[in-house]
Amino acid sequence: MCAPIFELRETVRVFEAAGIEYLHMDVMDGSFVPNLMIGTDFIRQMRKLTDIPLDIHLMLDRPEDKLDWFDVAPGEYVSFHLEATNHAARLCDRIRQRGARPMAALNPGTPLSAVGELLPVLDGVLIMTVNPGFAGQQLVPFTVGKVARLKAALESGGYSGVEIQVDGNTSPENAKKLREAGADIFVGGSSGLFAPGKDLAESIREYRKCIE
Repeated sequence: MCAPIFELRETVRVFEAAGIEYLHMDVMDGSFVPNLMIGTDFIRQMRKLTDIPLDIHLMLDRPEDKLDWFDVAPGEYVSFHLEATNHAARLCDRIRQRGARPMAALNPGTPLSAVGELLPVLDGVLIMTVNPGFAGQQLVPFTVGKVARLKAALESGGYSGVEIQVDGNTSPENAKKLREAGADIFVGGSSGLFAPGKDLAESIREYRKCIE
């Protein structure tokens, strides 16, 4: 979403050289969030462009009805919003049947209790640190504590293998706080990797130092 579209091939080559683990794909339907972004053909083309696994973030109403649109591949993450589906457990099963890794996403105002019953069938929880839909927003301050509470709950409940992903204004400064709170996977966007006027490879090196 934040990468310059006409430099996408060059951007991906920098990511490959830097060992970027996943490419985060923001899929928006104009209904669950007030924006349209990244469709099915774009995702198919990305798989042809690189071997970096995709991290597909479905910001869609009724994602259980649309999973097949994306030809989900083994090894990919697929995150869906608990606020958008009534069939979360079934969706997790369908994602895993495709060899992919289900991840439940929570908006800032959605309580952690919403994800509790799903933990046995999840590979990760995506904590939105902004309200989803647009890049360039400010981090919602209380989401740092939310990450810390989730980390503690995962460890005390025997789910330490469930990873915590954070998405939304994960600038280097905020990334440090989120790492200290327990985040494992960081979505680097306009405030981190794609800061104006900075070399992408250098931004990646600096960002990794912040989350080591």
